[in-house]
Amino acid sequence: MEIGSGDTRPLMPRPDARRNGRLPAEIGGPGPLHQFFATASAPCPYVPGRVERKLIVELPGGHDASIVYDHLSRAGFRRSHHFAYRPACRACTACIPVRIAVDRFADTRSTKRVRGLNRALRGGLVAARATVEQYQLFAAYERSRHADSEMAAMGYRDYRHMVEDSPVTTAIAEFRDADGALAAAALIDRLDDGISAVYSYYDPTRARRSLGTWSILWLIDESRRQGLPHVYLGYWIGESPKMAYKARFPAVEKLSARGWVGLQSD
Repeated sequence: MEIGSGDTRPLMPRPDARRNGRLPAEIGGPGPLHQFFATASAPCPYVPGRVERKLIVELPGGHDASIVYDHLSRAGFRRSHHFAYRPACRACTACIPVRIAVDRFADTRSTKRVRGLNRALRGGLVAARATVEQYQLFAAYERSRHADSEMAAMGYRDYRHMVEDSPVTTAIAEFRDADGALAAAALIDRLDDGISAVYSYYDPTRARRSLGTWSILWLIDESRRQGLPHVYLGYWIGESPKMAYKARFPAVEKLSARGWVGLQSD
């Protein structure tokens, strides 16, 4: 499984509608921003027969980028390069922002099994600087798991932009085996209230080790080490097998009209 499959597809500011504005009122963030853009409708990559549309805003430069994105993340936005976005589909609300409440997370029999399978792996955070080793693993993963996607066609330069083109605090969590080989990696953003899992990938020949789940478990542990209360997982889509797995984690919260509540709350 991957974190936020497809969340990092390039966001091209070619709007069919636009408006000047400040941060939406429910975000409560600072200052005026650049314009919010609504993208043109396109086929949905998750639910067949539907179309998707996004609301996009370019993040400001400097220190303000992190401040603004912290607020946007709590309002259900994700990041791609210098843009923050969230779904704005006219006839569909299937994409639900979700996060894990770290203090309430407790291992299940399933997560204990995944930890046992990967007990020899060692994780660590490294600077958001693309390497050939990372790209080779990324490319192998995309060819194996998403051969028909735009990301499968990404070259090293594209991968480098995905990793390094960030105005906020970004890092890569690398997971290596006992021989030092890179088995999995996760691109993450550091927020003021947690870690945002942008995208993960792993060695497709080790698929039975549930390395996608392992990545999330490690991020939960890392959030505890840093005293951060949440791990943001992007969007949960119950109708999409690629995204449905997120509901299986304990202590998952969703963003609702009443704010962040338990995933099973009405």
